[in-house]
Amino acid sequence: MQSDDARYLKRKYKGGSLDVHPTEKALVVQYEVEATILGEMGDPMLGERKECQKIIRLKSLNSNTDIASLARKVVEECRLISPSRLPEVEQLLFYLQNRKKSAEKKEKKQIKPRDLTPFEGMELDEEANINSIDDYIELLYEDIPEKIRGATLILHLARNPDNLEELLQNETALGALARVLREDWKQSVDLATTIIYVFFCFSSFSQFHGLITHYKIGVLCMSIIEHELKRYDLWQDELLKKKKADILSKEYEKALKKYHGLLTKQEQLLRVALYLLLNLSEDTRTELKMRNKNIVHLLVKTLDRDSEELLVLVVSFLKKLSIFLENKNDMVRNTLICFYPKRRCSSGYLKYAESVSVHSWLVCVCVSGDEAQRQIAMCILYHISMDDRFKSMFAYTDCIPQVMKMLFDCGEERIDAELISFCINLAANKRNAQIMCEGNGLKMLMKRALKLKDPLMMKMIRNISQHDGPSKNLFIDYVGDLAAQIGLKEEEEFVIECLGTLSNLTIPDLDWELVLKEYNLVPYLKDHLKPGSAEDDLILEVVIMIGTVSMDDSCAVMLAKSGIIPALIELLNEAPAYLIDLMHDKNAEIRKVCDNTLDIIAEYDVEWGKKIQSEKFRWHNSQWLEMVENRQMDEAEPFMYGDDGEPFLQNGDILERPDLFYSSDGIIPVDGAISPEFFTDFQNGDLLGPHGFPSSSLTDGYGQTGVTPARPATAYGFRPDEPFYYGYTTSR
Repeated sequence: MQSDDARYLKRKYKGGSLDVHPTEKALVVQYEVEATILGEMGDPMLGERKECQKIIRLKSLNSNTDIASLARKVVEECRLISPSRLPEVEQLLFYLQNRKKSAEKKEKKQIKPRDLTPFEGMELDEEANINSIDDYIELLYEDIPEKIRGATLILHLARNPDNLEELLQNETALGALARVLREDWKQSVDLATTIIYVFFCFSSFSQFHGLITHYKIGVLCMSIIEHELKRYDLWQDELLKKKKADILSKEYEKALKKYHGLLTKQEQLLRVALYLLLNLSEDTRTELKMRNKNIVHLLVKTLDRDSEELLVLVVSFLKKLSIFLENKNDMVRNTLICFYPKRRCSSGYLKYAESVSVHSWLVCVCVSGDEAQRQIAMCILYHISMDDRFKSMFAYTDCIPQVMKMLFDCGEERIDAELISFCINLAANKRNAQIMCEGNGLKMLMKRALKLKDPLMMKMIRNISQHDGPSKNLFIDYVGDLAAQIGLKEEEEFVIECLGTLSNLTIPDLDWELVLKEYNLVPYLKDHLKPGSAEDDLILEVVIMIGTVSMDDSCAVMLAKSGIIPALIELLNEAPAYLIDLMHDKNAEIRKVCDNTLDIIAEYDVEWGKKIQSEKFRWHNSQWLEMVENRQMDEAEPFMYGDDGEPFLQNGDILERPDLFYSSDGIIPVDGAISPEFFTDFQNGDLLGPHGFPSSSLTDGYGQTGVTPARPATAYGFRPDEPFYYGYTTSR
């Protein structure tokens, strides 16, 4: 087609959907443009369709606006909206009118930390126009003031999301901005801030992150942040020198004024650069690159600033990074804990200082902070208290009295799970327990627990009762109250804690015989020793209770006459099965006790000895057995079936064929019998060489080991203790 043949261009508009703008007071009209090029004779030569949208901003819309009149005006002035859609327009305007009210209320309640507010230097004496973008690009090739002006004009365009798509298509503009930033950022903080702000506008939308990566803006931002933090250190040193040298303080005051001006501009630059990096870190791969360039160190160094907006940004960034263990470890190495909040500012954000205890500050937040802050602070305290090394630290602050006050202020209301969990952990420390009992502390705790039948409060009391010393003697006054709960039909959890508390009271002056008789506890104890009569936890507490009272000779005689001893023996007969289940528990101490106990049982009971031996064999060699079974299935499948189609070797028979696993070198008898001593030697490493493989003493004449090297050397792999948030533990 020759260009001279085209004579006319015909456009046709077709209306589409109508909706409200997600953030502004505006209607969004979707429509379709069909452009057709007509020839000299009026016949169509070329056609194209394009989907577009028009935004109708309604600046005059407020709570007093007449919706019907405004809707008619919108329909009259916008030819894309058919008059038949007037009711739909009215409905959308009504929605916008009401949405604005709720949005205003929401803004009063919270400040959006990720809103990047305009800063000094963004003001212009003209309105930026997308059609003049080429003129703005020309300014980027002039001197620094013109470059700042050109970048600022482009920034005003970029702050309107509707312009981002068009700017994205203008590679010349984006390339020029990236070049100027790379070459001139050290010459002007204002220029660097403005250009980074342009790219920040793109970073607010995930689909534009590839653009920022293409121009390597993220890497450049990290270099700029690192450089600015070094400049900040130099400013601090120079200011300190002038303060010491200038006795009259005139020069110092002048330098201080200049310093504050530079600091304001620098913090604006840091904010916009960190915001951009925070947006980019949505991609975990990008976040990993930032970590490799030491982003945590840069963030922690920024925490000693006073700018509240900058601080909340840095804390938000650190919070996001702390999800990953490696970042958390980096924060610890960079002494993040030194920068904890001292007080809450009027705007709701935080300032940092090193003059108070973390524990005390967190408790203050629990007392005076808002609901969200209280819960987070209490969760942090709970996690700190889970570690026995840190429990004692709370005794040297005013934390425990304040926490006790929080408990008693709850009255008869339900205590927050975080608060009572924290108190339960604290009570496991002797010094903490003594502080809790000071004054009328124990009396008030007992009163509340018994009145409300609160099992968690009683668990806290139980932890207090386990410590020897003055605090344990205080419980003599409450033995009767606790014993009275045992016979009653209370909830089992509450009874368990009452029994546990009584079991801890190994006090010489306590007359247990009188307690058992007065509250008729012997029948209760005997009835709950029967297998299946109660949950295992309750049976365990009954056994411990019997052990405590049996230290009194008269009580021991009473219990023996009641027939409790046969019931205890019956329980013991079930113990090996439980011990076998616990033989592989993740707790090392439990595993140790189980192993030692099972060894004793195996020596005295042949039947149990075989079961224990078999279970240990399975556990020690589970991976190896699985490998052998799979290999047998894969390599020898044609030979595993007889004439009748049945397999020669069933899975359940594999333990009966030790010759499949070992050579006949005398280590394992061919009859498959394995002595417990073999496993004892094996666990102790007596049969093992370096790296867990059999030692050379077990090799044959050709230097080959009699045991397959792939067999695991130890019974237990690495078992990290996984803390369960509300998994309360009680020391007995």
